[in-house]
Amino acid sequence: MSRDVRTDAEVLASWQRNATPWIAAVRGGEIASRRLVTDAAVLDAVLACAPRSVIDLGCGEGWLALALARRGVAVTGVDAVPELVDAARAAGLTDCRLLTYEQVAQGALHCRADAVVCNFSLIGSTSVDALLRAVPTLLAPQGALIVQTLHPLVACGDEPYVDSWRAGSWAGFSSAFRDAPPWYFRTLESWIALLDLSGLDLRALREPLDPRSGKPASVLFMAQRRG
Repeated sequence: MSRDVRTDAEVLASWQRNATPWIAAVRGGEIASRRLVTDAAVLDAVLACAPRSVIDLGCGEGWLALALARRGVAVTGVDAVPELVDAARAAGLTDCRLLTYEQVAQGALHCRADAVVCNFSLIGSTSVDALLRAVPTLLAPQGALIVQTLHPLVACGDEPYVDSWRAGSWAGFSSAFRDAPPWYFRTLESWIALLDLSGLDLRALREPLDPRSGKPASVLFMAQRRG
């Protein structure tokens, strides 16, 4: 088994262990960057595409999917963690499916939508590569992909600015969290190249600023299905 495959599995295992405190943190408004910047940023980006239907890949406990549904959008949520899927369904997300990214990449998600959104949910390496290559098959013609993720220039820290696995951290979270998942760091150039290789044309790039630091809280890629 390659290191990438093993580490992608470790990402999922960590989220399975931390599902309960994650649900509490999101629903309790404990994550300051989300309250201040990133939740509104991704919601605005999706709504700017005026979609009638959306697939939320890595929907977690369902906050974004439910926010879109309240605005009249038909939403299909997808997550690989049973506890998160159960929480989303219990909160009212009627179409929420338990699937891994590998399963989606292999064609297990039998639906299409006007937009696909991945909100801080593209953490791994090979699983993410395969997932993004499958995204055009999930999109209606001229459909949009919206990705919000850590801004590479801010998240890089003191490490070399090269694609590589990084150690995770729950710094700033409650003591209920443990064994932070590793994550795969990608440069800005690598993200853009991956979108292009996946048959998607980058239409816009946004850098929502954190009012506390004046630095980007995230980066948003808005791409369109090619052809």
